Amino acid sequence: MTGLKMHRVFYAWVLLLAGPLFFDQATFAAAIPVELRQTEGGWQLLRNGEPYLIRGAGGSGSLERLAAAGANSVRTWSVDGAEEILDEAHELGMTVTVGIWLGHERHGFDYHDPSQVEAQLQQAREAVLKYRDHPALLLWGLGNEMEGFESGDDPVIWAAVNDIAAMVKELDPNHPTMTVTAEIGGGRVESLHKNSPEIDIHGINSYGGAPTVAERLREGGGTKPYVITEFGPVGPWEMPTTDWGAPYEQTSTQKADFYARSYQQAIVEADGQALGSYAFLWGTKMEGTATWFGMTLNDGAKLGALDVMTEIWSGEAPPDLSPTIEPLVLDGPAALEPGAVFESSVDVADPEDEDVVLKWVLRPESGEYLTGGDFRPLLPDIDGAVVEAAGNKATIRMPEEPGPYRLFAYAHDPAGNAAVANIPLLVKGQVRPRMPVFVYEDGFESMPWAPSGWIGNVDSLTLDGDYGEVTYQGPAAIRMHYTGRHNWVGVAWQNPPNNWGDQDGGFDLTGASALELWARGEYGGEKVSFGVGLLENREYSDSAVVKTDTVALTSDWKRYRLSLEGEDLSSLKTGFVVTLQGRRSPVTIYLDNVRFIRE
Repeated sequence: MTGLKMHRVFYAWVLLLAGPLFFDQATFAAAIPVELRQTEGGWQLLRNGEPYLIRGAGGSGSLERLAAAGANSVRTWSVDGAEEILDEAHELGMTVTVGIWLGHERHGFDYHDPSQVEAQLQQAREAVLKYRDHPALLLWGLGNEMEGFESGDDPVIWAAVNDIAAMVKELDPNHPTMTVTAEIGGGRVESLHKNSPEIDIHGINSYGGAPTVAERLREGGGTKPYVITEFGPVGPWEMPTTDWGAPYEQTSTQKADFYARSYQQAIVEADGQALGSYAFLWGTKMEGTATWFGMTLNDGAKLGALDVMTEIWSGEAPPDLSPTIEPLVLDGPAALEPGAVFESSVDVADPEDEDVVLKWVLRPESGEYLTGGDFRPLLPDIDGAVVEAAGNKATIRMPEEPGPYRLFAYAHDPAGNAAVANIPLLVKGQVRPRMPVFVYEDGFESMPWAPSGWIGNVDSLTLDGDYGEVTYQGPAAIRMHYTGRHNWVGVAWQNPPNNWGDQDGGFDLTGASALELWARGEYGGEKVSFGVGLLENREYSDSAVVKTDTVALTSDWKRYRLSLEGEDLSSLKTGFVVTLQGRRSPVTIYLDNVRFIRE
Protein backbone atom coordinates (compact mmCIF):
# COMPACT_ATOMS: atom_id res chain seq x y z
CA MET A 1 0.00 0.00 0.00
CA THR A 2 1.32 3.39 -0.92
CA GLY A 3 2.04 6.05 1.66
CA LEU A 4 -0.24 8.38 -0.33
CA LYS A 5 -3.19 6.09 0.22
CA MET A 6 -2.52 5.84 3.95
CA HIS A 7 -2.22 9.60 4.23
CA ARG A 8 -5.41 10.19 2.27
CA VAL A 9 -7.60 8.31 4.70
CA PHE A 10 -5.83 9.86 7.64
CA TYR A 11 -6.88 13.43 6.93
CA ALA A 12 -10.23 13.07 8.70
CA TRP A 13 -8.95 12.89 12.27
CA VAL A 14 -6.59 15.82 11.69
CA LEU A 15 -9.43 18.02 10.47
CA LEU A 16 -11.27 17.29 13.70
CA LEU A 17 -8.74 19.57 15.40
CA ALA A 18 -10.04 22.43 13.28
CA GLY A 19 -13.70 22.16 14.22
CA PRO A 20 -16.88 20.82 12.61
CA LEU A 21 -16.86 20.03 8.93
CA PHE A 22 -20.37 21.31 8.30
CA PHE A 23 -22.07 24.49 9.39
CA ASP A 24 -25.53 26.00 9.42
CA GLN A 25 -25.93 28.68 6.80
CA ALA A 26 -26.82 31.37 9.34
CA THR A 27 -26.34 34.94 8.25
CA PHE A 28 -26.27 38.21 10.10
CA ALA A 29 -27.83 41.62 9.54
CA ALA A 30 -24.91 43.36 7.90
CA ALA A 31 -21.17 43.00 7.61
CA ILE A 32 -19.07 45.98 8.65
CA PRO A 33 -16.57 46.39 5.79
CA VAL A 34 -12.87 46.32 6.61
CA GLU A 35 -10.40 47.74 4.12
CA LEU A 36 -6.63 47.55 3.91
CA ARG A 37 -5.15 50.76 2.56
CA GLN A 38 -1.61 51.93 1.86
CA THR A 39 -1.01 55.63 2.51
CA GLU A 40 2.03 57.89 2.54
CA GLY A 41 2.39 57.10 6.23
CA GLY A 42 2.23 53.34 5.70
CA TRP A 43 -0.38 50.61 5.89
CA GLN A 44 -3.68 51.11 7.67
CA LEU A 45 -6.84 49.17 8.43
CA LEU A 46 -10.12 51.01 7.92
CA ARG A 47 -13.24 49.62 9.56
CA ASN A 48 -16.41 51.18 8.30
CA GLY A 49 -14.22 53.89 6.84
CA GLU A 50 -12.49 54.74 10.14
CA PRO A 51 -8.84 53.97 11.02
CA TYR A 52 -8.61 50.84 13.16
CA LEU A 53 -5.52 49.78 15.15
CA ILE A 54 -5.80 46.26 16.57
CA ARG A 55 -5.38 46.34 20.35
CA GLY A 56 -6.15 42.74 21.16
CA ALA A 57 -5.32 39.44 22.78
CA GLY A 58 -5.64 35.77 21.91
CA GLY A 59 -7.10 33.17 24.21
CA SER A 60 -10.25 31.90 25.89
CA GLY A 61 -10.43 34.22 28.90
CA SER A 62 -13.41 36.46 29.68
CA LEU A 63 -14.19 38.84 26.82
CA GLU A 64 -15.97 41.17 29.22
CA ARG A 65 -12.82 41.44 31.30
CA LEU A 66 -10.71 41.93 28.17
CA ALA A 67 -12.94 44.76 26.97
CA ALA A 68 -12.84 46.35 30.42
CA ALA A 69 -9.04 46.39 30.16
CA GLY A 70 -9.32 48.49 27.00
CA ALA A 71 -8.78 45.86 24.31
CA ASN A 72 -10.81 46.15 21.11
CA SER A 73 -10.26 42.74 19.48
CA VAL A 74 -9.77 39.04 20.16
CA ARG A 75 -8.18 36.36 18.00
CA THR A 76 -9.26 32.73 17.61
CA TRP A 77 -7.26 29.86 16.12
CA SER A 78 -10.22 27.97 14.69
CA VAL A 79 -13.98 28.34 14.20
CA ASP A 80 -14.77 26.27 17.30
CA GLY A 81 -17.31 28.33 19.23
CA ALA A 82 -16.90 31.21 16.79
CA GLU A 83 -20.57 32.18 16.72
CA GLU A 84 -20.72 32.72 20.48
CA ILE A 85 -17.44 34.63 20.46
CA LEU A 86 -18.53 36.87 17.60
CA ASP A 87 -21.90 37.58 19.23
CA GLU A 88 -20.38 38.48 22.58
CA ALA A 89 -17.63 40.56 21.00
CA HIS A 90 -20.23 42.51 19.05
CA GLU A 91 -22.21 43.22 22.22
CA LEU A 92 -19.02 44.53 23.84
CA GLY A 93 -18.03 46.67 20.84
CA MET A 94 -15.09 44.41 19.99
CA THR A 95 -13.96 42.67 16.81
CA VAL A 96 -12.72 39.16 16.09
CA THR A 97 -10.00 37.80 13.86
CA VAL A 98 -11.61 34.46 13.08
CA GLY A 99 -9.05 31.71 12.68
CA ILE A 100 -9.53 28.90 10.19
CA TRP A 101 -7.29 26.07 11.32
CA LEU A 102 -5.08 24.56 8.63
CA GLY A 103 -3.50 21.14 9.09
CA HIS A 104 0.02 20.64 10.46
CA GLU A 105 2.29 17.99 9.03
CA ARG A 106 3.56 17.22 12.54
CA HIS A 107 -0.03 16.13 13.29
CA GLY A 108 -0.04 13.93 10.20
CA PHE A 109 -1.63 16.24 7.63
CA ASP A 110 -0.18 15.76 4.14
CA TYR A 111 -0.19 18.81 1.86
CA HIS A 112 0.95 16.57 -0.99
CA ASP A 113 -2.34 14.65 -0.81
CA PRO A 114 -4.91 16.42 -3.03
CA SER A 115 -7.88 14.85 -1.20
CA GLN A 116 -6.79 16.24 2.16
CA VAL A 117 -6.06 19.67 0.70
CA GLU A 118 -9.43 19.81 -1.07
CA ALA A 119 -11.30 18.74 2.06
CA GLN A 120 -9.54 21.48 4.00
CA LEU A 121 -10.46 24.10 1.40
CA GLN A 122 -14.11 23.05 1.50
CA GLN A 123 -14.11 23.26 5.28
CA ALA A 124 -12.75 26.81 5.03
CA ARG A 125 -15.44 27.64 2.46
CA GLU A 126 -18.20 26.56 4.85
CA ALA A 127 -16.73 28.71 7.62
CA VAL A 128 -16.58 31.79 5.41
CA LEU A 129 -20.14 31.32 4.21
CA LYS A 130 -21.34 31.06 7.78
CA TYR A 131 -19.54 34.01 9.35
CA ARG A 132 -18.75 36.47 6.55
CA ASP A 133 -21.68 38.78 7.37
CA HIS A 134 -21.16 38.98 11.12
CA PRO A 135 -20.60 42.62 12.14
CA ALA A 136 -17.86 41.68 14.64
CA LEU A 137 -15.68 39.96 12.00
CA LEU A 138 -12.44 41.85 11.37
CA LEU A 139 -10.01 39.54 9.53
CA TRP A 140 -9.74 35.95 8.37
CA GLY A 141 -6.77 34.21 10.01
CA LEU A 142 -5.92 31.38 7.61
CA GLY A 143 -3.80 28.89 9.51
CA ASN A 144 -1.42 29.16 12.42
CA GLU A 145 2.17 27.96 11.98
CA MET A 146 1.01 25.41 9.40
CA GLU A 147 4.39 25.86 7.67
CA GLY A 148 6.11 23.98 10.52
CA PHE A 149 9.11 24.85 12.64
CA GLU A 150 11.92 24.23 10.17
CA SER A 151 12.56 26.41 7.11
CA GLY A 152 8.85 26.91 6.47
CA ASP A 153 9.27 27.17 2.69
CA ASP A 154 7.43 24.16 1.26
CA PRO A 155 5.80 25.63 -1.88
CA VAL A 156 3.01 23.05 -1.75
CA ILE A 157 1.89 24.34 1.65
CA TRP A 158 2.00 27.95 0.51
CA ALA A 159 0.08 27.13 -2.66
CA ALA A 160 -2.67 25.55 -0.55
CA VAL A 161 -2.77 28.65 1.66
CA ASN A 162 -3.02 30.85 -1.42
CA ASP A 163 -5.89 28.81 -2.87
CA ILE A 164 -7.84 29.18 0.36
CA ALA A 165 -7.12 32.93 0.46
CA ALA A 166 -8.33 33.33 -3.13
CA MET A 167 -11.51 31.45 -2.31
CA VAL A 168 -12.09 33.62 0.78
CA LYS A 169 -11.67 36.83 -1.21
CA GLU A 170 -14.12 35.65 -3.84
CA LEU A 171 -16.75 34.86 -1.21
CA ASP A 172 -16.05 37.79 1.11
CA PRO A 173 -14.54 40.99 -0.31
CA ASN A 174 -15.30 42.83 2.94
CA HIS A 175 -12.59 41.30 5.14
CA PRO A 176 -8.83 40.99 4.43
CA THR A 177 -6.97 37.68 4.55
CA MET A 178 -4.10 36.95 6.92
CA THR A 179 -1.97 33.89 7.55
CA VAL A 180 0.14 33.34 10.65
CA THR A 181 3.71 32.03 10.75
CA ALA A 182 6.03 30.91 13.51
CA GLU A 183 8.35 33.93 13.51
CA ILE A 184 9.85 35.09 10.18
CA GLY A 185 13.01 33.02 9.81
CA GLY A 186 13.91 30.52 7.11
CA GLY A 187 11.98 30.92 3.89
CA ARG A 188 8.75 32.22 5.39
CA VAL A 189 8.85 35.81 4.17
CA GLU A 190 9.92 34.95 0.63
CA SER A 191 7.45 32.04 0.40
CA LEU A 192 4.54 34.13 1.62
CA HIS A 193 5.22 36.92 -0.87
CA LYS A 194 6.06 34.66 -3.82
CA ASN A 195 3.65 31.76 -3.41
CA SER A 196 0.71 33.30 -1.51
CA PRO A 197 -0.03 36.64 -3.18
CA GLU A 198 -3.72 36.41 -2.19
CA ILE A 199 -2.71 36.82 1.47
CA ASP A 200 -3.09 40.49 2.41
CA ILE A 201 -1.49 40.52 5.86
CA HIS A 202 1.38 38.63 7.44
CA GLY A 203 0.48 37.47 10.93
CA ILE A 204 3.60 36.84 13.00
CA ASN A 205 3.94 34.89 16.24
CA SER A 206 7.04 36.28 17.92
CA TYR A 207 8.23 36.16 21.50
CA GLY A 208 11.89 36.80 22.27
CA GLY A 209 12.31 38.28 18.78
CA ALA A 210 9.28 40.58 18.89
CA PRO A 211 11.25 43.80 19.58
CA THR A 212 13.21 43.33 16.32
CA VAL A 213 10.43 42.02 14.04
CA ALA A 214 9.97 45.27 12.10
CA GLU A 215 13.67 45.61 11.36
CA ARG A 216 14.16 41.95 10.46
CA LEU A 217 11.08 41.89 8.25
CA ARG A 218 12.29 44.85 6.20
CA GLU A 219 15.76 43.33 5.87
CA GLY A 220 14.16 40.07 4.69
CA GLY A 221 12.24 41.79 1.91
CA GLY A 222 8.84 41.81 3.60
CA THR A 223 6.54 44.43 2.09
CA LYS A 224 3.15 43.23 3.31
CA PRO A 225 1.66 44.84 6.41
CA TYR A 226 1.81 42.71 9.52
CA VAL A 227 0.00 41.96 12.75
CA ILE A 228 1.88 40.55 15.72
CA THR A 229 -0.55 37.71 16.32
CA GLU A 230 1.21 36.34 19.41
CA PHE A 231 3.69 38.11 21.67
CA GLY A 232 4.52 37.97 25.34
CA PRO A 233 7.35 36.54 27.42
CA VAL A 234 10.55 35.09 25.99
CA GLY A 235 9.70 31.51 24.98
CA PRO A 236 11.10 28.35 26.61
CA TRP A 237 13.03 27.63 23.41
CA GLU A 238 14.75 31.04 23.63
CA MET A 239 15.86 31.11 27.28
CA PRO A 240 19.15 29.89 28.80
CA THR A 241 18.93 26.43 30.35
CA THR A 242 20.33 24.47 33.26
CA ASP A 243 22.94 21.76 32.75
CA TRP A 244 20.09 19.24 32.50
CA GLY A 245 18.26 21.24 29.80
CA ALA A 246 15.52 22.95 31.81
CA PRO A 247 14.95 26.56 30.69
CA TYR A 248 14.91 29.40 33.17
CA GLU A 249 11.61 31.28 33.18
CA GLN A 250 11.27 35.03 33.53
CA THR A 251 9.46 36.28 36.61
CA SER A 252 6.03 37.78 36.04
CA THR A 253 7.60 41.20 36.61
CA GLN A 254 10.25 40.60 33.95
CA LYS A 255 7.56 39.35 31.58
CA ALA A 256 5.51 42.53 32.09
CA ASP A 257 8.50 44.62 31.15
CA PHE A 258 9.05 42.50 28.05
CA TYR A 259 5.42 42.85 26.93
CA ALA A 260 5.82 46.64 27.08
CA ARG A 261 9.15 46.60 25.23
CA SER A 262 7.84 44.26 22.52
CA TYR A 263 4.79 46.40 21.87
CA GLN A 264 6.77 49.61 21.73
CA GLN A 265 9.29 48.32 19.20
CA ALA A 266 7.10 45.97 17.14
CA ILE A 267 4.04 48.23 16.87
CA VAL A 268 4.69 51.83 17.88
CA GLU A 269 8.09 52.07 16.15
CA ALA A 270 7.19 49.96 13.09
CA ASP A 271 7.13 52.87 10.60
CA GLY A 272 3.62 52.21 9.35
CA GLN A 273 3.97 48.51 8.58
CA ALA A 274 2.16 47.21 11.70
CA LEU A 275 -1.62 47.05 11.91
CA GLY A 276 -1.71 46.14 15.60
CA SER A 277 -1.23 43.11 17.79
CA TYR A 278 -2.74 40.28 19.82
CA ALA A 279 -1.06 39.68 23.17
CA PHE A 280 -0.65 36.07 24.26
CA LEU A 281 -2.17 34.54 26.30
CA TRP A 282 -5.57 35.78 27.37
CA GLY A 283 -6.20 33.07 29.94
CA THR A 284 -3.93 30.32 31.20
CA LYS A 285 -2.50 27.07 29.88
CA MET A 286 0.14 24.46 30.57
CA GLU A 287 2.92 25.02 28.06
CA GLY A 288 6.51 24.64 29.20
CA THR A 289 5.30 25.31 32.76
CA ALA A 290 1.95 26.16 34.32
CA THR A 291 2.88 29.86 34.40
CA TRP A 292 4.99 30.49 31.30
CA PHE A 293 2.20 31.93 29.20
CA GLY A 294 -0.82 33.73 30.56
CA MET A 295 -1.68 37.23 31.69
CA THR A 296 -3.55 35.79 34.67
CA LEU A 297 -3.13 32.76 36.92
CA ASN A 298 -5.46 29.77 36.99
CA ASP A 299 -7.40 31.41 39.83
CA GLY A 300 -7.96 34.51 37.69
CA ALA A 301 -5.47 36.68 39.58
CA LYS A 302 -4.11 39.53 37.45
CA LEU A 303 -0.39 39.51 36.69
CA GLY A 304 1.89 42.40 35.77
CA ALA A 305 1.52 41.65 32.05
CA LEU A 306 -2.15 42.60 32.23
CA ASP A 307 -1.25 45.82 34.03
CA VAL A 308 1.04 47.00 31.24
CA MET A 309 -1.29 45.89 28.46
CA THR A 310 -4.24 47.63 30.16
CA GLU A 311 -2.25 50.87 30.11
CA ILE A 312 -1.31 50.32 26.45
CA TRP A 313 -4.87 49.48 25.41
CA SER A 314 -6.75 52.05 27.47
CA GLY A 315 -4.17 54.76 28.09
CA GLU A 316 -4.51 54.37 31.86
CA ALA A 317 -2.87 51.97 34.31
CA PRO A 318 -5.18 49.91 36.56
CA PRO A 319 -5.93 51.54 39.93
CA ASP A 320 -4.43 48.61 41.87
CA LEU A 321 -1.25 47.13 40.38
CA SER A 322 0.07 43.58 40.73
CA PRO A 323 2.92 42.85 43.14
CA THR A 324 6.48 42.75 41.82
CA ILE A 325 8.73 39.76 42.36
CA GLU A 326 12.45 39.04 42.01
CA PRO A 327 14.04 35.72 40.94
CA LEU A 328 14.17 32.97 43.56
CA VAL A 329 17.37 32.54 45.55
CA LEU A 330 18.62 29.18 46.85
CA ASP A 331 20.96 28.63 49.80
CA GLY A 332 22.86 26.00 47.84
CA PRO A 333 23.06 24.26 44.45
CA ALA A 334 20.01 23.54 42.31
CA ALA A 335 21.08 19.92 41.75
CA LEU A 336 20.50 18.02 45.00
CA GLU A 337 20.57 14.54 46.46
CA PRO A 338 17.31 12.60 46.88
CA GLY A 339 15.43 13.85 49.93
CA ALA A 340 17.73 16.85 50.41
CA VAL A 341 16.41 19.83 52.41
CA PHE A 342 17.25 23.40 51.41
CA GLU A 343 16.03 26.97 51.85
CA SER A 344 14.77 29.39 49.22
CA SER A 345 13.93 33.07 49.51
CA VAL A 346 12.33 35.71 47.29
CA ASP A 347 11.84 39.48 47.40
CA VAL A 348 8.33 40.72 46.68
CA ALA A 349 6.74 44.15 46.95
CA ASP A 350 3.30 45.66 46.47
CA PRO A 351 3.03 49.05 44.70
CA GLU A 352 0.24 50.06 47.12
CA ASP A 353 2.29 48.87 50.15
CA GLU A 354 -0.28 46.23 51.01
CA ASP A 355 0.67 42.96 52.68
CA VAL A 356 1.58 40.19 50.24
CA VAL A 357 0.90 36.51 50.95
CA LEU A 358 3.42 33.98 49.58
CA LYS A 359 2.62 30.42 48.59
CA TRP A 360 5.38 27.94 47.73
CA VAL A 361 4.79 24.91 45.46
CA LEU A 362 7.09 22.16 44.17
CA ARG A 363 6.03 20.33 41.00
CA PRO A 364 7.57 17.77 38.64
CA GLU A 365 9.11 19.32 35.53
CA SER A 366 7.24 18.66 32.30
CA GLY A 367 10.41 18.10 30.27
CA GLU A 368 8.46 19.26 27.20
CA TYR A 369 9.22 22.78 26.04
CA LEU A 370 8.49 22.68 22.30
CA THR A 371 4.84 21.63 22.18
CA GLY A 372 3.77 23.97 19.39
CA GLY A 373 0.84 24.98 21.54
CA ASP A 374 -0.59 21.46 21.82
CA PHE A 375 -2.65 20.77 24.92
CA ARG A 376 -0.79 19.44 27.96
CA PRO A 377 -2.32 18.59 31.36
CA LEU A 378 -1.28 20.52 34.46
CA LEU A 379 1.28 18.79 36.66
CA PRO A 380 0.36 18.06 40.29
CA ASP A 381 1.78 19.78 43.37
CA ILE A 382 4.05 17.50 45.41
CA ASP A 383 2.50 17.03 48.84
CA GLY A 384 4.80 17.53 51.81
CA ALA A 385 7.57 19.22 49.83
CA VAL A 386 7.18 22.54 51.70
CA VAL A 387 8.48 21.82 55.19
CA GLU A 388 8.08 25.36 56.51
CA ALA A 389 7.26 28.80 55.09
CA ALA A 390 7.53 32.11 56.90
CA GLY A 391 8.08 35.65 55.67
CA ASN A 392 9.88 35.56 52.34
CA LYS A 393 11.56 32.19 52.97
CA ALA A 394 10.63 28.53 52.67
CA THR A 395 12.26 25.25 53.62
CA ILE A 396 11.83 22.62 50.92
CA ARG A 397 12.42 18.86 50.98
CA MET A 398 13.13 17.29 47.60
CA PRO A 399 11.52 13.96 46.59
CA GLU A 400 13.41 10.68 46.64
CA GLU A 401 12.65 10.08 42.96
CA PRO A 402 15.50 11.32 40.71
CA GLY A 403 14.58 13.76 37.98
CA PRO A 404 13.83 17.41 37.22
CA TYR A 405 11.49 19.54 39.32
CA ARG A 406 10.51 23.21 39.56
CA LEU A 407 9.90 25.37 42.64
CA PHE A 408 7.26 28.11 42.35
CA ALA A 409 6.60 31.11 44.58
CA TYR A 410 3.19 32.78 44.17
CA ALA A 411 2.55 36.21 45.69
CA HIS A 412 -0.99 37.59 46.15
CA ASP A 413 -2.07 41.00 47.38
CA PRO A 414 -5.42 41.74 49.12
CA ALA A 415 -6.99 42.93 45.84
CA GLY A 416 -6.47 39.54 44.18
CA ASN A 417 -3.51 40.57 42.05
CA ALA A 418 -0.51 38.28 41.82
CA ALA A 419 3.12 37.73 40.90
CA VAL A 420 4.99 34.49 40.31
CA ALA A 421 8.57 33.27 39.98
CA ASN A 422 10.10 29.82 39.71
CA ILE A 423 13.40 28.01 39.46
CA PRO A 424 14.29 24.59 37.98
CA LEU A 425 15.74 21.96 40.31
CA LEU A 426 17.16 18.47 39.92
CA VAL A 427 17.24 15.38 42.11
CA LYS A 428 20.42 13.53 41.18
CA GLY A 429 20.36 9.91 40.12
CA GLN A 430 19.19 7.71 37.27
CA VAL A 431 16.04 9.27 35.88
CA ARG A 432 13.22 7.00 34.85
CA PRO A 433 10.17 8.18 32.91
CA ARG A 434 7.37 9.23 35.21
CA MET A 435 4.46 6.87 34.93
CA PRO A 436 1.87 6.61 33.64
CA VAL A 437 2.77 7.87 30.16
CA PHE A 438 -0.39 8.21 28.10
CA VAL A 439 -0.63 7.21 24.47
CA TYR A 440 -4.22 8.42 24.52
CA GLU A 441 -6.18 10.41 27.09
CA ASP A 442 -9.27 12.42 26.14
CA GLY A 443 -8.36 13.65 22.68
CA PHE A 444 -5.69 13.42 20.00
CA GLU A 445 -4.05 16.76 20.84
CA SER A 446 -2.40 15.53 24.03
CA MET A 447 -0.72 12.49 22.47
CA PRO A 448 3.06 12.11 22.21
CA TRP A 449 2.47 9.66 19.35
CA ALA A 450 0.16 10.43 16.41
CA PRO A 451 -2.22 7.81 14.91
CA SER A 452 -0.72 8.33 11.49
CA GLY A 453 0.19 4.76 10.51
CA TRP A 454 -2.84 3.24 8.79
CA ILE A 455 -2.39 -0.32 7.59
CA GLY A 456 -4.58 -2.96 5.95
CA ASN A 457 -7.88 -2.16 4.25
CA VAL A 458 -7.76 1.50 5.28
CA ASP A 459 -10.30 2.74 2.72
CA SER A 460 -13.02 1.21 4.91
CA LEU A 461 -11.87 2.70 8.23
CA THR A 462 -12.89 5.84 10.09
CA LEU A 463 -11.14 6.95 13.27
CA ASP A 464 -12.55 9.44 15.77
CA GLY A 465 -10.29 10.39 18.65
CA ASP A 466 -12.73 12.77 20.31
CA TYR A 467 -15.77 10.50 20.51
CA GLY A 468 -17.88 11.55 23.47
CA GLU A 469 -20.90 9.24 23.44
CA VAL A 470 -19.17 6.05 24.62
CA THR A 471 -16.27 6.58 27.04
CA TYR A 472 -14.66 4.64 29.84
CA GLN A 473 -13.47 7.71 31.73
CA GLY A 474 -13.45 11.42 30.94
CA PRO A 475 -15.12 13.27 28.06
CA ALA A 476 -13.70 11.40 25.07
CA ALA A 477 -12.60 8.02 23.75
CA ILE A 478 -11.34 6.55 20.47
CA ARG A 479 -13.94 5.09 18.11
CA MET A 480 -12.78 2.84 15.24
CA HIS A 481 -15.45 1.95 12.67
CA TYR A 482 -14.60 -0.57 9.96
CA THR A 483 -17.02 -1.26 7.09
CA GLY A 484 -14.88 -3.67 5.09
CA ARG A 485 -16.26 -7.15 4.55
CA HIS A 486 -13.72 -9.44 6.18
CA ASN A 487 -10.05 -8.50 5.63
CA TRP A 488 -8.37 -6.49 8.40
CA VAL A 489 -7.24 -2.97 9.29
CA GLY A 490 -4.99 -1.32 11.84
CA VAL A 491 -3.63 1.96 13.15
CA ALA A 492 -0.14 2.62 14.52
CA TRP A 493 0.60 5.56 16.81
CA GLN A 494 3.90 7.00 15.52
CA ASN A 495 6.53 9.54 16.52
CA PRO A 496 7.17 11.59 14.51
CA PRO A 497 3.93 11.26 12.52
CA ASN A 498 4.17 9.01 9.46
CA ASN A 499 7.41 7.46 10.71
CA TRP A 500 7.85 4.10 8.97
CA GLY A 501 11.42 3.67 10.12
CA ASP A 502 13.03 6.31 7.93
CA GLN A 503 13.09 8.96 10.69
CA ASP A 504 14.63 9.11 14.13
CA GLY A 505 12.32 9.90 17.00
CA GLY A 506 10.34 7.97 19.55
CA PHE A 507 10.54 7.96 23.32
CA ASP A 508 12.51 6.18 26.02
CA LEU A 509 10.00 4.29 28.18
CA THR A 510 12.62 2.34 30.14
CA GLY A 511 11.09 1.37 33.46
CA ALA A 512 7.59 0.74 32.17
CA SER A 513 6.33 -2.73 33.01
CA ALA A 514 3.19 -2.88 30.89
CA LEU A 515 0.90 -1.18 28.41
CA GLU A 516 -2.61 -0.86 29.82
CA LEU A 517 -5.81 0.15 28.07
CA TRP A 518 -9.57 -0.15 28.30
CA ALA A 519 -11.55 -1.43 25.33
CA ARG A 520 -15.01 -2.61 24.35
CA GLY A 521 -16.92 -3.54 21.23
CA GLU A 522 -20.24 -2.25 19.97
CA TYR A 523 -21.94 -5.63 20.39
CA GLY A 524 -19.25 -8.00 21.64
CA GLY A 525 -17.23 -10.59 19.80
CA GLU A 526 -15.15 -8.09 17.82
CA LYS A 527 -11.67 -9.59 17.26
CA VAL A 528 -8.68 -7.33 17.86
CA SER A 529 -5.05 -7.36 18.88
CA PHE A 530 -2.92 -4.74 20.62
CA GLY A 531 0.79 -4.10 20.42
CA VAL A 532 3.77 -1.91 21.20
CA GLY A 533 6.31 -1.32 18.46
CA LEU A 534 6.02 -2.22 14.80
CA LEU A 535 9.22 -1.32 12.97
CA GLU A 536 11.86 -4.03 12.52
CA ASN A 537 14.94 -4.13 10.31
CA ARG A 538 14.62 -0.45 9.39
CA GLU A 539 17.10 2.39 9.57
CA TYR A 540 15.28 3.53 12.70
CA SER A 541 13.56 0.50 14.17
CA ASP A 542 11.49 0.20 17.33
CA SER A 543 13.62 -1.10 20.18
CA ALA A 544 10.89 -3.61 21.01
CA VAL A 545 8.00 -5.20 19.14
CA VAL A 546 5.41 -6.91 21.36
CA LYS A 547 1.77 -7.78 20.65
CA THR A 548 -1.11 -9.72 22.10
CA ASP A 549 -2.83 -12.71 20.62
CA THR A 550 -6.21 -12.05 19.03
CA VAL A 551 -8.81 -11.30 21.68
CA ALA A 552 -12.59 -11.05 21.45
CA LEU A 553 -14.01 -7.87 22.97
CA THR A 554 -17.14 -7.73 25.07
CA SER A 555 -19.84 -5.07 24.93
CA ASP A 556 -18.67 -3.79 28.33
CA TRP A 557 -15.47 -1.92 29.06
CA LYS A 558 -12.65 -4.28 29.99
CA ARG A 559 -9.05 -3.67 31.03
CA TYR A 560 -6.30 -5.20 28.85
CA ARG A 561 -2.66 -5.44 29.85
CA LEU A 562 0.38 -6.16 27.65
CA SER A 563 3.42 -7.12 29.72
CA LEU A 564 6.67 -5.37 28.78
CA GLU A 565 8.89 -6.96 31.40
CA GLY A 566 12.40 -7.59 30.05
CA GLU A 567 11.81 -5.62 26.84
CA ASP A 568 14.12 -2.90 25.53
CA LEU A 569 11.92 0.20 25.67
CA SER A 570 14.67 2.73 25.03
CA SER A 571 13.34 3.93 21.66
CA LEU A 572 9.67 3.42 20.81
CA LYS A 573 8.82 5.12 17.55
CA THR A 574 5.52 3.20 17.53
CA GLY A 575 3.89 3.64 20.90
CA PHE A 576 0.75 1.62 20.23
CA VAL A 577 -0.74 -0.57 17.50
CA VAL A 578 -4.31 -1.85 17.24
CA THR A 579 -5.61 -4.16 14.53
CA LEU A 580 -9.12 -5.51 14.05
CA GLN A 581 -10.61 -8.20 11.86
CA GLY A 582 -13.53 -7.54 9.55
CA ARG A 583 -16.68 -9.59 9.26
CA ARG A 584 -19.84 -9.49 7.19
CA SER A 585 -21.31 -6.55 9.11
CA PRO A 586 -19.47 -3.35 10.14
CA VAL A 587 -17.18 -3.54 13.17
CA THR A 588 -17.00 -0.76 15.77
CA ILE A 589 -14.67 -0.74 18.77
CA TYR A 590 -13.85 1.82 21.47
CA LEU A 591 -10.53 2.46 23.22
CA ASP A 592 -9.71 4.65 26.21
CA ASN A 593 -6.93 5.42 28.69
CA VAL A 594 -4.13 3.83 26.65
CA ARG A 595 -1.02 4.21 28.79
CA PHE A 596 2.33 2.81 29.85
CA ILE A 597 2.48 1.92 33.55
CA ARG A 598 5.06 0.81 36.10
CA GLU A 599 3.82 -1.77 38.60
